Amino acid sequence: IHPGYGFLSENADFVDATTSAGLIFIGPSSAAMRSMGGKTGARELMAKANVPIIPGTTYPLKDFTEAAKVAKSIGYPILIKAVHGGGGKGMRKVDEVGELEQSFRQAKSESKSSFGSESVFIEKYLQNPRHIEIQILADMHGNAIYLGERECSIQRRHQKVVEECPSSVLTPDIRKRMGEAAVNAVHKCGYVNAGTVEFLMDSDKSFYFLEMNTRLQVEHPVTELVFGLDLVKAQIRIAQGEELSLTQEQVVPRGHAIECRIYAEDPLEGFIPSTGRVEDYMPSEGYGIRHDSGIMRGSEIVHFYDPLLSKLVVWGTDRSESIRKMKRALEEFKISGVSTTIPFCAFVISDPQFIVG
Repeated sequence: IHPGYGFLSENADFVDATTSAGLIFIGPSSAAMRSMGGKTGARELMAKANVPIIPGTTYPLKDFTEAAKVAKSIGYPILIKAVHGGGGKGMRKVDEVGELEQSFRQAKSESKSSFGSESVFIEKYLQNPRHIEIQILADMHGNAIYLGERECSIQRRHQKVVEECPSSVLTPDIRKRMGEAAVNAVHKCGYVNAGTVEFLMDSDKSFYFLEMNTRLQVEHPVTELVFGLDLVKAQIRIAQGEELSLTQEQVVPRGHAIECRIYAEDPLEGFIPSTGRVEDYMPSEGYGIRHDSGIMRGSEIVHFYDPLLSKLVVWGTDRSESIRKMKRALEEFKISGVSTTIPFCAFVISDPQFIVG
């Protein structure tokens, strides 16, 4: 079973059910998933592996009284986060003590409804950080490699909108240190298959472990285009017991890739979900343009599912070519019947601050 990248792909109970049925789960073991999928346990494990972590708790909070003590000790602003969360669900930023109680209650409630658990923890909120993640592959024979990084700092509601590979701010030294930290994390928990170790980087380029996604990421195509690899094929081969086909020295990047997530949302109305029937669907085409899509003309967009419609990915020989290609691709991409984030993505890509990195 290949679980894609929905919530079941990080559900350890689903992994156990799959293997108990005599099937192979294409992903990590349930033990590795439990150790790294729960954010507090992962933070504790990373601290033991000497990987820098953001100040905060490495355990779920018992109650509001404990939350208030922790928040006061590390100082505002803080983030309350779901232990088993992802995709920005069960997360609340708290700027001052007066906001804490309501935010604590809301985070627990959203965590319960989204992930079946009320467990939350607290970490320090870093001002204007960069969100950098490292793609890793690990086989059953003790081999692990990192495949560069993805810059995922352009977000709304803590969910990614634009991703690129490589990042415009990483130096070769930082990339190496971050990659080696990610591989250390993998070895520490006996992780096998594809995964992503996420870091936050502050303005002085210090980086901190954020979390590990024990699955394929939505934005994996930018890594595939830059490194010339099919990550899903690699996942299947690892699950079959094969050794990795590459050593770290053989991992060589080429060019630059950018992905824009096309959501059924109205960016002019606070990104509220947009529903309806897709009347027209005409993706852009051309060399170095890729679409991963789940819709076609006539598809019905309803509110029961994630609003992601399509991923538009471009590859260029360098970042400036990649940006130019994405601008054109967004101009040519036509979807009617529902509102989409295409105009917002075009706004981001054309912004002078984005262009200079």
